Amino acid sequence: MKKKLTKKQKKYLKITIAFGLAIIVVSVGLAVAKKIIERKRMDLRTYVVRAEQYQNVIEIAGTVCAAQEQALQALGDGTVLKVAVKKGDKVKKGDLILQLDSTEQEYNLAKLDYEMASTKVSGSKKEYELQEKQRLSLLRKIEDRSVKATFDGFIADLDVDVGDSLEAKDKVGTLVNTDYLTAEVEVTETDVAKLNVNQKVLFSFPAYNGIVEGRVISWPQIGTVTSRGSTVVNAKIRIDDYPAQILPNYSFTGKIEITEPETNLIVERYAIGYEDGNSFVVTTDGKRIEVKVRPYNAEFVKILEGLSGGEELKAQSTPKTSGWNKNGGARSGAPGGGARGRMGAPMGMPPM
Repeated sequence: MKKKLTKKQKKYLKITIAFGLAIIVVSVGLAVAKKIIERKRMDLRTYVVRAEQYQNVIEIAGTVCAAQEQALQALGDGTVLKVAVKKGDKVKKGDLILQLDSTEQEYNLAKLDYEMASTKVSGSKKEYELQEKQRLSLLRKIEDRSVKATFDGFIADLDVDVGDSLEAKDKVGTLVNTDYLTAEVEVTETDVAKLNVNQKVLFSFPAYNGIVEGRVISWPQIGTVTSRGSTVVNAKIRIDDYPAQILPNYSFTGKIEITEPETNLIVERYAIGYEDGNSFVVTTDGKRIEVKVRPYNAEFVKILEGLSGGEELKAQSTPKTSGWNKNGGARSGAPGGGARGRMGAPMGMPPM
């Protein structure tokens, strides 16, 4: 037998039911209001189609060197008798640059020649053979008293005068050949497989307002461990045409192009609408345009057909994350507007 509710209990029950219904009505109202607000916000949000430049490159840095370089130094001690050139002069291979006194060496050679003449007549064959070897040594010593050009080039530096006393290996100048410039750059072990002979290299020099082009010519089949503990390969690069402002030993930064730069049109994926298996966009002036797109990264798509860049588009869906403004301002991690260079595709994904 059911117990009848008292008047007071009935009153509380009515109040509870009314309160519950009120909560439901408010919740439904809030949900509807939220949808209306979101729809209005979506109607206000726009996105701009922008160009993003993809560059697949290896970043490099270093200094350039002359095609050939010779340190001008005597191989023996002596006094300078002749300086045949001056700084800035062009020379040919074999040209005399400076001559040291070789009187003592020439005397010893003349004396040996006299002795060899006697040995040839009355001496033994073995003694004569030893004197021939001694003569070759003296000729080499006389040759060492002169400094000659080992290639065609010009005197980049020279600091010596007649009468100066030099010690063996004293450097007095530099001969260079600048028909082209070279550079050795470190390439990390993970990038070596991307190298190819004649790959384009783009250089930027602090001393020159412009880009200088070179090419990869070789790299060794062995790696080197740097002081930092990294394994690298020292690739050799050559610059055939370069401006007069660039001199040997100038510093540079640059990049080895693995592939030609590619410009992609991208836009936030929320600007794309889908209908019957087709994709479309709507411009801010209400024009509907059929487009073909492909995923670019988590938040962007690549425009394949239908747009040319710069169009302002209405939103077709709402981002599920915060941090977006009505003009499609990028969140942290999203590509920025305008064409720009980058190493690899945004967000680590290749362009598609």
